[in-house]
Amino acid sequence: MVFSSLTFLCLFLPTLLLLYYPGRSGRWRNGVLVAFSLLFYGWGEPVLILGMLFSTAVNYLAARAICATENSTRRKLYLTIGVIASVIFLFYFKYAAFLLNSLTALLGMDYRMPVPELPIGISFYTFQILTYTVDVYRGKAPMLKNPMKLLLYISCFPQLIAGPIVQYADVADQLDERRISTGDFSAGMRRFSVGLAKKILLANICGAALEETALATGADPMSVLGAWLSIFLYTMQIYFDFSAYSDMAIGLGRLLGFTYKENFNFPYISRSITEFWRRWHISLSSFFRDYIYIPLGGNRRGDKRTAINMLIVWALTGFWHGASWNFLAWGAYYGVLLLLERFVLKAALDRLPGLIRWCLTFALVMIGWVLFYYTDFAALLRHLGAMFGLGGVTLIDAKAVAVLRKYTIYPLLAFALSLPLVPALDKRICARVGENALYNGAKALLCVGLLILSVLFLVGQTYNPFIYFRF
Repeated sequence: MVFSSLTFLCLFLPTLLLLYYPGRSGRWRNGVLVAFSLLFYGWGEPVLILGMLFSTAVNYLAARAICATENSTRRKLYLTIGVIASVIFLFYFKYAAFLLNSLTALLGMDYRMPVPELPIGISFYTFQILTYTVDVYRGKAPMLKNPMKLLLYISCFPQLIAGPIVQYADVADQLDERRISTGDFSAGMRRFSVGLAKKILLANICGAALEETALATGADPMSVLGAWLSIFLYTMQIYFDFSAYSDMAIGLGRLLGFTYKENFNFPYISRSITEFWRRWHISLSSFFRDYIYIPLGGNRRGDKRTAINMLIVWALTGFWHGASWNFLAWGAYYGVLLLLERFVLKAALDRLPGLIRWCLTFALVMIGWVLFYYTDFAALLRHLGAMFGLGGVTLIDAKAVAVLRKYTIYPLLAFALSLPLVPALDKRICARVGENALYNGAKALLCVGLLILSVLFLVGQTYNPFIYFRF
């Protein structure tokens, strides 16, 4: 089930809220939310719930065992058991076939392991399970005595499928007690409506425009304009698609009494790659920083060790997105760029005007999305070559011109809305009118209008899941 479906909007969410809000006890609300979360996750393939339940159960027992002893060796053993239980399903479904088939191909063997169907959201909920056991081991957060509360933390449907990755320590208190005010409900609905509009009215339409461009699949020649236009459309699509999910997850969490941290902060205004990764998919960057980079030693052991740690983290970041060499290349690409910014080019970049640094960063990010988009390296190289006029490509192609004529307003609107223009305008108006009931009412009506318009568009669209569902 997806947030941007009529089933969710018209049946699942209203039914959940009707059962959730009348209950005054935390036990009732937790029970309702767990039941609906498991229904949400198992909507298409109920059997896939079993893996999540097994991993949750093992980590529940591992955390209890960790807290029951002060012997450091045993504590590490129980932590290892919990980690293995979390990672084993992720490894089997996401990486086993890729690694085995790559090895057999390298050795010239005919055997190929069938690729199992990837459970939706397995990468996200696996990381959340890991944060629980590791945080308990570190003494950063308390152990949960009630297994239902741990199951609630792992399965809670707003952020279950595609994040944000919620670290256990950030919501531990909210599992016991949640208060929902009228203001929370209003803010949650506004955030959800904005996210739904970003998905339906921006991401999906940019995706439709992208499908009409001459992508480097070998079927059509790609011009310089077509290469840059198509990756620009994908740059807009992936941002609005993923940030829309995060907006809806944060809004739904607010409706249910949870406060989730922000996952995006207008990343396309960044003037460096370092800044970009402080603004893009913040919860993933925070996870790798807190649970991989810092335990490896971070930047505490000199420049050489810092560089090695950064390359390890970015290789893992790329591989986390999928079992494909292009994701590993994408991660390595950002690892190298970040190292260059930190150790080689920082002084030179600081001397450049802000606009130049922004243009350079935005171009590098778009090149990164080429690596991210193509699993076929031949197509990837053709696209990169076309962007820079290599391979005898033309400057303009008919399909690119046709897409520009048909969709001109949408990419431009998407680009404008990827910048913090609306928050800046809202801040300026609020500074002039103050706490104005009329202005607040107008914003509420606008959100209602976006919700209605999104539903109307949704009726005419085919099934279009979020891009990050496949990670």
